[in-house]
Amino acid sequence: MERVADIAVVASAHSDGYAATAHLLGLLAALPAPTETGESFWSDLWRSSGSLYLLPANIKRFVLSSLAGEGTGLAGQILSAVDEMTPPQRVAAGEVIGQALAESDHLPDLKTQVIGELWLRDLELTAWRVLHADHKSADPAERKAFFEAWTSV
Repeated sequence: MERVADIAVVASAHSDGYAATAHLLGLLAALPAPTETGESFWSDLWRSSGSLYLLPANIKRFVLSSLAGEGTGLAGQILSAVDEMTPPQRVAAGEVIGQALAESDHLPDLKTQVIGELWLRDLELTAWRVLHADHKSADPAERKAFFEAWTSV
C-alpha cells in the first residue's frame, strides 16, 4: 500500500507540473505572436519591464522544451524576469500586456492595467507551480515522510 501511495504522490506532482506548464504556455499564447506583427509589443514589453528575459529570442528554447512537457526552464526564466522588475517596471509592463490582451480578447470593461497585472500575477504564480511540482517529486524520502506524517494523524 505504501508503494501505491508513493506512486500516487509522484503522479500527482507530475500531473500538477504538466498542467501548470500547459497553463504557462496558454498565458504566453494569449500575447501577440513573436512575428513581425507582434514586434512592437515585444519591444514595448522589453522597454517597460527592463527585462531581456521575456524576449522571444531568450525564451524560445524554453517554450519549445515546455511544449515537450519540461516547463522548469521556462518557469525559472519567467520568475527571474519578474524578480528583476522594479514596482514601476511591473506597472509599466502590466500596462503593455493589458493593452495587448484588451485588444485581442475584447475586454473593454476592464482597465488595461488591471488586465495586465492579473496576467502577470497569474504568470508568476503558474511559474511557481511548475517549479514547486518539480521539486516535490524529487526526493522519495521526503515524500515518504510527508505521507507517514499525514497517515499518522
